[in-house]
This record gives sequence, C-alpha cells and structure tokens, in this order.
Amino acid sequence: MRGLIGKKMGMTRIYDENGLIVPVTLIQAGPCTVTQIKTNKKDGYEAVQVGYGERKPKHTTKPLLGHFDSAGVPAQKVLAEFDKVPGFEYKTGQAFHVGLFQEGDYVSVSGTSKGKGFTGVIKRHNFSRQKKTHGTGHTERAPGSIGQASDPSRVFPGMKMAGHHGNSKVTVENLEIMKIDQVNNQMLVKGAVPGAMNGTVIISK
Repeated sequence: MRGLIGKKMGMTRIYDENGLIVPVTLIQAGPCTVTQIKTNKKDGYEAVQVGYGERKPKHTTKPLLGHFDSAGVPAQKVLAEFDKVPGFEYKTGQAFHVGLFQEGDYVSVSGTSKGKGFTGVIKRHNFSRQKKTHGTGHTERAPGSIGQASDPSRVFPGMKMAGHHGNSKVTVENLEIMKIDQVNNQMLVKGAVPGAMNGTVIISK
C-alpha cells in the first residue's frame, strides 16, 4: 500500500549525527484496517480503502455500519483510499502499520490547516502596510485600490482581499522520516505538518 492514515501528536526536536537540532513532528501512523478493495470490474478503478480509529456504532450511520459489517471490521472513524502495490494480494480486515515506511524515506503529509477565521490582507496574503504619514488616516492595514478605471470598470475574479483564512486541505511534500517506533506505531518526520494536535493526516509515499 502507498500510505497510511494517522494523527498528528505534536512537535519536538532531536539531534542528528552531527549534533545539530532538527525540528520534527510526531505522527501516530496506523494501524489501518482494509475495509474495501476497489477493482476495475466493479468500481472502474483500482484502489484500497482503509479505515483508521474505531468509533462507537451509535455514532455511525446505518449505511456505513452495513459497509463495515460486510467487510467484517468494526466501525472506523476515518476512511481513505490508496493505490495498490502491483502483485500484492489484499484482503478485507488486513491491518497495516508504520512498518510500511523506513527511516530515510520521503513522504507527503496532507491535513486540514488551522482555521484563522476572517483575516485581513496583511495576514492572509502577506500584503505590506501603507505609510502612516501624510494624510493616510487609519488605513495602514487596508488593501488599497482593487478596481480599474472606466475600462474595464470592474473587479476581476480572484482578487486578493480579506476573508476566510485557513481550515483548508494542505499537503506538504518531501518530508524525511527521521525515526520510526514500530512498537507504538509512531514516526518522526522532519519539519512541520498541517493542522493542530490530534488532527487527522494522510501519509503517502
């Protein structure tokens, strides 16, 4: 399988072989249970669907409960699909853990970034502030002019303005795995990953 579902546990730092500090993120990767095997004949594409984290049946919808019952697995909190590894025979109920990865591998981590609410253009788009002298008034952090002259006399779609910031899917690529703890299903990846503590992340090769 090409990846796992996990949970961001937090950040810390370690020392490399040269004695330099390396900032790392602790991720609990798996165990993930196979809940469905997608095939070209039935679904139109090849993939493996896996679940992560058990949840109470009373908090699960009836269609999903039937889906999990047919696979013979308990109700799962999060579902995701990954590409198949050619030649490997997958079965429902199989469990995959952090042993899929090795130290030194490079992975991509996807998650939901922290929501920051309604923010201005300086925080949201890294605008510079206006000058604070010569009659500017109290508009130092205002966006400034956004429109055109009489032609085309409109604001183009996609104009960078104040608005909703964060709480969106973000993928960070090429993060190096510094250490793997197979006993606790945990890994340390170099750098930061999206989201807050206890947020769900997708780790893929």
